[in-house]
Amino acid sequence: MTLDFFPSRTLTLYLAKMFSLRILAVLVMLVLVLMMLDLLSTSGEILAVPGNTEAELWLYASLRVPLLIQRFLPYSVLLATIITLVTLNQNSEVIAMKASGLSAHQVLAPLIMAALVVAGASFAFNERVVTRSAAELNVWEKSEFGALPQTPETSSVIYLDDGPNILTARSYDSSGPAPTLREVTYYRFSPSGEITEQIDADLAIRGESGWSMQNPRVLTVGTASVAQPLELVVAPDVTPQQIELSSVDPTAQPLWQLDDSIAAYRAAGRDSDELEANYWHKISGPLSAVLMPILGAVAGFGLARSGQLFVRAMIGMALGFAYFVIDNAALAMGNFGGYPPFLAAWAPFFLFLLIGETVLVRTEE
Repeated sequence: MTLDFFPSRTLTLYLAKMFSLRILAVLVMLVLVLMMLDLLSTSGEILAVPGNTEAELWLYASLRVPLLIQRFLPYSVLLATIITLVTLNQNSEVIAMKASGLSAHQVLAPLIMAALVVAGASFAFNERVVTRSAAELNVWEKSEFGALPQTPETSSVIYLDDGPNILTARSYDSSGPAPTLREVTYYRFSPSGEITEQIDADLAIRGESGWSMQNPRVLTVGTASVAQPLELVVAPDVTPQQIELSSVDPTAQPLWQLDDSIAAYRAAGRDSDELEANYWHKISGPLSAVLMPILGAVAGFGLARSGQLFVRAMIGMALGFAYFVIDNAALAMGNFGGYPPFLAAWAPFFLFLLIGETVLVRTEE
């Protein structure tokens, strides 16, 4: 079977090298252009924070680039497929290969092999680099590009219900002897839904009976009076586990950690559809690179000297972009329970694999 798909080692290496170089070139071009556009819209917000300098712009770029690579690597494989096959067609190399007895699958086999390597590298890159960048960038953005927290156990922007009342905080830290909240506000509501008290504190420490707000400022709305006790315990039902679960970001967690988060959600009786859909998409997403040579192959197997080449290239590109649109839509449906998470992650992949194979087989008839 291997000899059938790779009849010539020289040809296999030639096509794989050509394809790989084009993937790299397209990816670098896309990331550079998109990063510059991103900086144009974000640099003003970053530099507006007192103390931020050009170094923070470089930090932002270093955190953003891995996310751009993750998102646009499959697009790069698609465009590289189109460019490679159109180039081979224009040089009559596809005609020569088919005249020597090679099938469309044999011509594409080196490209698919290279795409498999790219998919494997993409999965490892996403798990090792992208998750860390996403976690750090999310915290930094939520802090409005201020000082980054120094511990990985820190999460930002807490908003939780405590029965009829609401607890908000700027950040949560579980790295010390006791979990702490910073820049805390607690709103007490009346049975009719009106705010009766607003309690503010710079720090709240988790104790046995709830969150102990240190030196709080208590505003009673009805009388407009202000009190400042040394300590006040609030939100006994808001646990550290609830806070940690409320801040789970599937893009910022590697596969093994996301699996633990899904188990914790289920144990807490919470809806885990979004986490499960993203769990499966962490596998199907990188594998989409393997689809791109198959979908883009429409560009390579027409009459090279006819006016149909451009049309075929556009059809191949349209098929690839249609996959990305449907994949994103299916993932969104899976996130809120419209589809089962496994189906949301894998259905577009197998659907377009079937479409691509059908088109490829038809070209060999």
